[in-house]
Amino acid sequence: MQASLARRYAAEKRFQAYGIGAIILALAMLVTLFVTIIGSGYTAFVQYTVRLDVTLYPQDIDPQGTRDPEVLARADYQGAINDAMYSLFPDASGRSARRDVRALVSPGANFVIRDMVLDDPTLVGQRISVYVPLATEFDQILKGNIDPAVTMRTIREASTGIPWSLPPGERLISENQGRYLQQLVRQGEVEGSFNRWFFTNGDSRQPELAGIWGAAVGSFFTLLVTLALSFPIGVAAAVYLEEFAPKNRWTDVIEVNINNLAAVPSIVFGLLGLAVFLQFFGMPRSAPVVGGLVLTLMTLPTIIIASRAALKSVPPSIREAALGVGASKLQTIFHHVLPLAMPGMLTGTIIGMAQALGETAPLLMIGMVAFVVDIPATPMDPSTVLPVQIFLWSDSPERGFTERTSAAIMCLLGFLILMNAAAVLLRKRFERKW
Repeated sequence: MQASLARRYAAEKRFQAYGIGAIILALAMLVTLFVTIIGSGYTAFVQYTVRLDVTLYPQDIDPQGTRDPEVLARADYQGAINDAMYSLFPDASGRSARRDVRALVSPGANFVIRDMVLDDPTLVGQRISVYVPLATEFDQILKGNIDPAVTMRTIREASTGIPWSLPPGERLISENQGRYLQQLVRQGEVEGSFNRWFFTNGDSRQPELAGIWGAAVGSFFTLLVTLALSFPIGVAAAVYLEEFAPKNRWTDVIEVNINNLAAVPSIVFGLLGLAVFLQFFGMPRSAPVVGGLVLTLMTLPTIIIASRAALKSVPPSIREAALGVGASKLQTIFHHVLPLAMPGMLTGTIIGMAQALGETAPLLMIGMVAFVVDIPATPMDPSTVLPVQIFLWSDSPERGFTERTSAAIMCLLGFLILMNAAAVLLRKRFERKW
């Protein structure tokens, strides 16, 4: 007997050790995931810029003096930026040297000045001091993310030439560009600051100008359409199936199919949306309204199942008491049962919306993978969503897009954590123990 008890206790201790080991392993993997993502993406929240004194000559920007926004939008701001860069390096006289100077700033720097002039046309004819983003190669070098020929310490501390360790054909930047960058840093013209463009810009071919705002607005419109359709339809279906529908073979078939639909791969709903909403109804491609319809089909089973579980959790005595004082069946459901079940319904809806926010496959099928620069103004405008934006950036080889991929994942995880935390708090706040 003593030997049998010892074996049972030993088996119990081993089982507990296995459970603790599994928890530790899962936590270690989770920590590794977050450390990897944060370590790769935190630098995206910093952008290195160079200060330029740009002269906006009226004959180049607005020759007629009309202050017409269309004329101002088409003006040659790149020429003004080039002149400002040449003034910083008067010794760069040859064609090759000037090309190296121009390459220091982002090709999209002219859009920064253009937006300033469009917001304040009185800047035309003035000499303004403006910070424009460095090109992605130099931005990444100063962040220490890439080091094919130089290091961050070399740029900031070396007083003479940069020690080149690669053949000229394999260097990320030329020797002249390294010297020019070193001079800008030494003179204090380069500044690292919070990257506001990451949160205010749409997508771009230039990593230093690419942002998540267009994808965030597209996600908002998509989830808005999804919530507006899935919540009332899901709650109405749950109320009918749980409270009014007769228990027969047909309702059993409906319940089985709802449970099966909850397990269908999401890409199947994308194929359905492609065939029905785009090809049959001819709705606009890459539009949040179509994405919302597809995600509605995907989240409906989850909301229906959660809503039915919330309705079942209401004690039968509530229904019986309401019917006993003369309430009709409809009054019993809408005045007593539904308010008590609503916290559980909202919790299921928030979880379903969080699942929809992280979906990519169904939206790829309806064309929301397109490169969209403009910020959508309505649910009918072409746009993308955060998961698809992450997918697009992850497919780009530039190191600048790699850090933005991780930063966008951090933002998406933040939204998902907030939505799930809201579901937990909502359940804790309004849940009743019967």
